[in-house]
Amino acid sequence: MRWLDKLKQGLKKTASVLSFASVDVDELEEALILSDMGVETVSELVNIIKNEKPKTPEEMKAILKRELNKKIDPIAKPLVLPDSKPVVILMVGVNGAGKTTTIGKLAAQYRKQGKTVACVAGDTFRAGAVEQLKKWAEKPGTDFYCGAQGCDAAGLIFDAIKTAKQKGTDIVFIDTAGRLQNRTDLMDELKKIVRVIRKIDDRMPHETILVLDATVGQNAISQVKIFNEVCSLSGLIMTKLDGTAKGGVLVALSKNNLPVYAVGVGEDVEDLNAFAAQDYVSSLLGEK
Repeated sequence: MRWLDKLKQGLKKTASVLSFASVDVDELEEALILSDMGVETVSELVNIIKNEKPKTPEEMKAILKRELNKKIDPIAKPLVLPDSKPVVILMVGVNGAGKTTTIGKLAAQYRKQGKTVACVAGDTFRAGAVEQLKKWAEKPGTDFYCGAQGCDAAGLIFDAIKTAKQKGTDIVFIDTAGRLQNRTDLMDELKKIVRVIRKIDDRMPHETILVLDATVGQNAISQVKIFNEVCSLSGLIMTKLDGTAKGGVLVALSKNNLPVYAVGVGEDVEDLNAFAAQDYVSSLLGEK
């Protein structure tokens, strides 16, 4: 199945919530809120639609499509790596968001482009996480760094970047332990990791990407806020966009002005792709 077909298929549940059978703005407002676009964003959209007084469902849909594209276009940006060796990419997020899988997919994609890649297992407490990353790293033939279970993550990451730098590796992906945004101790560890990385080069990490699970809906908003405060995010990747009725949350996230580099709609390497605004909006509205 082509990527766009998978995206449309994935957003079917969200699209089914949005109905354009009439010009009942109240019904549309409820549907937009159910798709997890957020009350504030929905109010803005509904006010614009009311002011323009659409006479047919098609007109109402066209206005909504135009306004959604306006919100999404500025944040749909590809991940462009700086001219530096190594480029250090720090992946953060809560448990189960899909950080390790996302690293594996990106590593495979960059290896296909001929880049040399290293993956660092910074989640030192969960043996399962280390094994999972190792499997992903082995497939495309990337370097893999891990330490003893429970070792200091910051120290391991420091040593791995140093080694990668000596080897002339192009890209270093750093996996981190999943942490809930309300756990101060884990957030402090993340701050330490960033401090230690900057001792090698104050431009590192070149990218700090928050991986978000689309199925959490509005909870993604608070995750962005807190992780951004702790480690200055440079962008977002949204996973599990397939089969969620909360696909509208990306519209709510546009308020943060953080680029959304990619979205995931499945388990395969090619199921993680650059975020394209128009494809997303068309799929959200259930267009063929």
